Amino acid sequence: MNRILGKIRLFAKEIRFEHSIFALPFALISMLVEARGLPEWRIFFWIIVAMVGARSAAMMFNRIADVKIDRLNPRTAERALASGKITPAQAWVFMLISAGLTVFAAYKLNTLAFLLSPLALFALLFYSYTKRFTPFSHLWLGLCLGIAPVGACVAVRGVIGFASCVLCCAVMLWVAGFDVIYSLQDIDFDRKQGLYSAASVLGGKKALAVSGLLHIGTILFLTAYGLIADLGPLYFVGVALSAALLVKEHLTAPVKINKAFFDINGIMSVTMLAFTGLEVFIGRIL
Repeated sequence: MNRILGKIRLFAKEIRFEHSIFALPFALISMLVEARGLPEWRIFFWIIVAMVGARSAAMMFNRIADVKIDRLNPRTAERALASGKITPAQAWVFMLISAGLTVFAAYKLNTLAFLLSPLALFALLFYSYTKRFTPFSHLWLGLCLGIAPVGACVAVRGVIGFASCVLCCAVMLWVAGFDVIYSLQDIDFDRKQGLYSAASVLGGKKALAVSGLLHIGTILFLTAYGLIADLGPLYFVGVALSAALLVKEHLTAPVKINKAFFDINGIMSVTMLAFTGLEVFIGRIL
């Protein structure tokens, strides 16, 4: 039993389950806005299942695709697959089961979600190769997480709503911006291995400037989303707080990259979910 629990902990650590705090809140924001409250429990359940499956498949495939690179990088050499704590066969089985779970959850939601699920999975899996040929890999990663609110809209309404696409753009720029900051840790390694990132191509200072521009775009798109979705003042309080958090992130990043990456962005996503929820459930009554 202890061996099984240990293996489960290894897989959970490998896919960094705690990083679900980035995309999941924005999927739930889209769900609440499109349903103007909570949808029926069935839709909520299968949205969560699809999110967990898609993210797990993407993260494990990233470990599979990058295993040789991870072994060379001191920062990632102790990852479970790179260090041999889990085998390639185990990683593939986990990834395929997770991908299958995503498709099944989409099938249980509606026809459009089912038809779009292979395209979403392709986008998620292909990201793992983008750093090999383009510094725009940060934007591709952002798009992968930005799919979440669009998927939630499809789950609730069975259509790709314009507002959800605007929220997708906000998430894409937000994620790309903080991924640029995260890439500062590997600037020398990426250059040595011929890998592309904003930091390895532009240098640290210019990369931080690009990250700042991306986060300005994030706030603009979050504002546009609130206007298009006809959200009230409580939502925009969340946007204002998020803007303040992003400013703090850029002040923190040069000193504490991991704190800027995880703590501040996690707080921002939860803040946006909380204030959107307040707007949806309370704001229209006030």
